[in-house]
Amino acid sequence: MSIDQPGLDPPAGSGASLAERLRRGSREAMAEAYSQHIDAIYNFCFRRSGSWATAEDLCSDVFLTAWRRHRAVLANDAGSVLPWLYGIATNVCRNHLRSTRRGTAALAKIPAIERPQLDDQVLAQLAVTSRVRDALRQVAELAPGDQEVFVLVCWEELSYSDAAAALGIRIGTVRSRLARVRRTLRTAERPLPAPASLHSTD
Repeated sequence: MSIDQPGLDPPAGSGASLAERLRRGSREAMAEAYSQHIDAIYNFCFRRSGSWATAEDLCSDVFLTAWRRHRAVLANDAGSVLPWLYGIATNVCRNHLRSTRRGTAALAKIPAIERPQLDDQVLAQLAVTSRVRDALRQVAELAPGDQEVFVLVCWEELSYSDAAAALGIRIGTVRSRLARVRRTLRTAERPLPAPASLHSTD
C-alpha cells in the first residue's frame, strides 16, 4: 500500500498520541497504525468476506480510506485507533457485500467441477475457508446491523463501547442487537457461530 502526501511528521519526542499525529498527516503515524492493526483488520475482512484474496483487497481499501480520512481519526479511552479502523472496515465490507450479493447467488448455481489433487497446506486453507463460510452463512441470516454488532463483539472481541464507536451507534443499541442475535439463534437452536483460526498476514 502506498501512502501519498500530507504533511510533515511532528518532531520526535513531541509526546503526541498516535491519533494526534494521524490528524496532522504523519506518514510515520499511518505506518505505525498499519503495523499495529493490519492483522486485526485483515482477519475482520476475511471473516466478513470468507475469502483470503478478497480480504487482502478489502484490507488495502480500509487503510487507504483511513489515510484519506486521517483528519477525522478518533481514539478510544485507551488511545487506540482500532475501533475507528473497524468502523471504516465495516463500511468497506458492507459496500463489498452489497455489490457482490447478486454475483454470489449466481455462482452458487454453477455445478461443481472435479477438483485437482491439492497439497496438505492448500487443503488446510480450504478447510478454514469452508468453516468460515459455514459460519458466515449463519450470520448472513441475521439483519445487517445485527451481523455487524455480532462480528465486532463476539468475533473481534471489541467492548460494547468500542463497537458502538466503530458503528456510530449507542451502547444501548449494541446491547439490544446482541440480545436479538442470541434470541434468534436460540430460537433456531443454533450455537453462536465461532470464528475459525485465520490465515496470518506474516
